[in-house]
Amino acid sequence: MTSSTPHFSSQSVSVPAKVPKSQTQSGDRRPELLAPAGSWDCAKAAVENGADAVYFGLDRFNARMRAENFTEAELPELMGWLHRRGVKGYVTLNTLVFPKELAAAESYLKTMIAAGVDAAIVQDVGICQLIRHLSPDFPIHASTQMTVTSAAGVAFAKQAGAELVVLARECSLKDLHRIQSQLQTAAVSMPLEVFVHGALCVAYSGQCLTSEALGGRSANRGECAQACRMTYDLIADGRQVDLGDRQYLLSPQDLSGLPVLGDLVRAGVACLKIEGRLKTPEYVAGVTRTYRQALDRVMAEAVSGEKQLPERHKLGQWPTSYEVSVEERYALEMAFSRGLYTGWFQGIDNQALVHGRFAKKRGAYLGEVSAVRHQQVELVTKIPIQPGDGVVFDTGHPDSDQGGRVYSVERQSEKTLLGFGHRDINLDRVRPGTQLWKTSDPELDKRWRQSYSGEQPRFQQPIRVRVLGSEGEPLSAIAQALTGQFATTPQGHIAQSQSAMPLVAAHSRPLTTEKLMQQFARLGNTPFCLGELTNETAGAVMLPVSELNRIRRELVEQLLAQRARPRQWQLNASARYQDLLPARTKTEQNAQIIGLVRNLGQLQAALNAGMTTVYCEFEDPARYRDAVALGRADNAEIFVAPPRITKPGEQYILKQVRSAGASGYLVRNYDHLAFFSGGRCVGDFSLNVANPITAAYFVETYGLARLTASYDLNVGQLVALLSTAPSEWFEVTVHQHMPMFHMEHCVFCAFLSAGTDFTNCGRPCEKHDVKLRDRTGIEHVLTADAGCRNTVYNGTAQTGAESIHMLMHHGARRFRVEFLNESPQQVTQTIDCYQQLLRGKLTGKQLWQRLKLQNQLGVTRGTLERKSASRSK
Repeated sequence: MTSSTPHFSSQSVSVPAKVPKSQTQSGDRRPELLAPAGSWDCAKAAVENGADAVYFGLDRFNARMRAENFTEAELPELMGWLHRRGVKGYVTLNTLVFPKELAAAESYLKTMIAAGVDAAIVQDVGICQLIRHLSPDFPIHASTQMTVTSAAGVAFAKQAGAELVVLARECSLKDLHRIQSQLQTAAVSMPLEVFVHGALCVAYSGQCLTSEALGGRSANRGECAQACRMTYDLIADGRQVDLGDRQYLLSPQDLSGLPVLGDLVRAGVACLKIEGRLKTPEYVAGVTRTYRQALDRVMAEAVSGEKQLPERHKLGQWPTSYEVSVEERYALEMAFSRGLYTGWFQGIDNQALVHGRFAKKRGAYLGEVSAVRHQQVELVTKIPIQPGDGVVFDTGHPDSDQGGRVYSVERQSEKTLLGFGHRDINLDRVRPGTQLWKTSDPELDKRWRQSYSGEQPRFQQPIRVRVLGSEGEPLSAIAQALTGQFATTPQGHIAQSQSAMPLVAAHSRPLTTEKLMQQFARLGNTPFCLGELTNETAGAVMLPVSELNRIRRELVEQLLAQRARPRQWQLNASARYQDLLPARTKTEQNAQIIGLVRNLGQLQAALNAGMTTVYCEFEDPARYRDAVALGRADNAEIFVAPPRITKPGEQYILKQVRSAGASGYLVRNYDHLAFFSGGRCVGDFSLNVANPITAAYFVETYGLARLTASYDLNVGQLVALLSTAPSEWFEVTVHQHMPMFHMEHCVFCAFLSAGTDFTNCGRPCEKHDVKLRDRTGIEHVLTADAGCRNTVYNGTAQTGAESIHMLMHHGARRFRVEFLNESPQQVTQTIDCYQQLLRGKLTGKQLWQRLKLQNQLGVTRGTLERKSASRSK
């Protein structure tokens, strides 16, 4: 009997073989490796390089609308091919869905369920409810767009119908262990998935409104414009800070979890996700292969006991669990790299997360130029370089960087001379000390392309074969498809075949285990390899080799046929999204302006202006007691807002908020829903309520008094929401500085101190008034909250004043006016203008002109809608 791992073709490096069948606790928790597939070639690249599953989008409702994506018509073919290869396929339906799109979303979901998709990755809570209405068993994976950062978030997703949760990228290993421990204490079982490699969003996914604020393109609708990759000037106390060559203040290095791979396994992570649906097939091939082989090594070492970590070790002080080789780092850098870093896995280091020098692909660092000669540069490098490779000279000013192909390579002792073609690069602009990066390796790209080209499977998964029989009886062979590099976990597919003739006594060449293995291992043109064979034949018997070959082929055909059958999910064909719509009621309430203020001076101005309900969002929750006291003196209701994100260990902030004794709470996340349960709660915009099914879930399940409509909705979409749910459920923010980036990354710490986090930064956020000036000259306000998280607010306030009367016609009665850094006098003037607007003494146009505001509510008509419109013509 033998046991081996899945393997690549002869062109590939094999993973270690002969792993013992018995597994340790760590071995039992083998994470699934999930790769991106933005196209057919990417799907092939993922499968042929060892992915356990792939995720991909269709041509609507996915967070990467710029990817090639797949059509509904392609779905059965794609899923059939994936399943024949023993690979799962997950569809990303991870955007917000607007009221008029619910019918299309229902149609998409029914197509997915019928096609045997293995799960839908979902952001919108209402879509979770629709899935459960259509099918009681179709798997839901809660997208990272749901912004789950805690055990309470995981419990929320489970109650909403999810079977797996993709945690926010900002969760550290320490957070992971705390979440797992808290889930275990609460007896909540839920597999957790994390991003292990790829581009890092600087803002919390699902909480970034930058693209819509600056360009009318919503990240929650799959149209991120990547404003984080742009340059910004840092303005502190009215003066520009000289940051040298650090211009990209919001562009993180790319994530690589390879150095902490063992730690992630120990943390019980169920799935490791590679980012990159906008990347090339070569990227998918190279990164997937690197992680496949690394993960197999980590698991093999855990099982064999060769590299066991101590059972009791202080969290955050574990040794590096995986030693990344030079070859592995090079492969990941050449696939795509803005610099590789472990992100937030090892905690917060604001200096390392964002280096600020560049935001585009750099690749592998060759070294600094030591001398410039005629059409040649001299440097010392350990990175392989040859003619045809691409390089870029990094001067610290990306707009003036030069790049091109290497024409010649000459090695002189420790030095390397690189030559370039005539006029290819202006070496007059290159100086000693200039950094040189290798951006392209055509030979490596070629090898990656070869790994998935052609029709012959390059990556094979193991099967377990059991052979039985005795003299005078047919030989029976049973094959079971397995998954996992230990060849011990059945996939559920099993085949059986018998010989057409009986076994006969063998006088010279009996069916030994070795001979059976030789014949059943001949699986070269199939997606299988022989993982384990058990010989249970009795005595010395024999059978012609041709018959053994026929049995082998029949087993393979049966297994492939079983794999190709679509997953059989239950589907209620008569179910409709309309069944979930709440009953509408008519409201007779008077229209009301509700203010949101961010300091006591603004609060006093709002109270003096006659406001009876005010929301307070202060950086320091300790000041909420003073705010509540001011409100009581004026007989006004004061609602207080906890920070938008709550991570493990931050319950003390929520306790501090509750101790203020406020009239109610502006709840922004799943921890708030649980912690402030029983109090008067208003759901904030960060809950991403964009359709009536989502609204009904929050109101009916959590008893929220009101909901703030998602900021992704424009006027027409708001009207549709008000027309499909009780209008008194909602309040609409009609005046605000749009909160664009909300992020764990602290710009104050990274660029106004030498510290790494709040423990050693010196708290520059408390000493300086800071803004980020974009390339158009607009200065956007930067703030920090009680959790040291930063928010960048649009420097220009926007208003929906011209739409208020239309919204009132459709039942809206509560309108929020948010203040940021306005003076008390400006607060008074603004409130007065809106009160006049409600009384009909001022038009919406007069209001925004008088206050010098941007005339916009929610998003503009973005490219997503234009695409949909063009397809319908």
